[in-house]
Amino acid sequence: MTANSAKESVWDYPRPPRVEPVSSHIEVVHNGLTIVSTNGAVRVLETSHPPTYYLPIDDFVVGILAPVGGTTVCEFKGTASYFDLVITDERIDRAAWTYENPANGFESLAGRVALYASRVDLCQVGDETVIPQEGDFYGGWITRNIEGPFKGAPGTRGW
Repeated sequence: MTANSAKESVWDYPRPPRVEPVSSHIEVVHNGLTIVSTNGAVRVLETSHPPTYYLPIDDFVVGILAPVGGTTVCEFKGTASYFDLVITDERIDRAAWTYENPANGFESLAGRVALYASRVDLCQVGDETVIPQEGDFYGGWITRNIEGPFKGAPGTRGW
């Protein structure tokens, strides 16, 4: 299923999560600059979460992704490392992440980067503007075909 298909309830997504290719064009813009434009995205679908989109690192404008220290661990995907986004004279702290050596079953995430839609001006899936997932922990992108309720808002981490 692509991001612009029939309605999807996040409560029908699997746990452990599933990775699937995205047929829609993805574009991310900040301060008037297109920082990534791609037809090579995949998305991760996990129970209670809007999809997280992973975009090929090679499709980002050179110099936008600045590696920073620190990692986190996902019980399914493995160890994530982070990037600041450096866009003209602005630096957006830890706005993107990658799994350089993802766990078994998530190999397609290698060489791809996810970012928080809430930290940039515009993320588009096809011709649709994304609504960022609430909260600062998960990086889901909400499109009109995705139905919740969604984990991530204050008070929902314990679900």
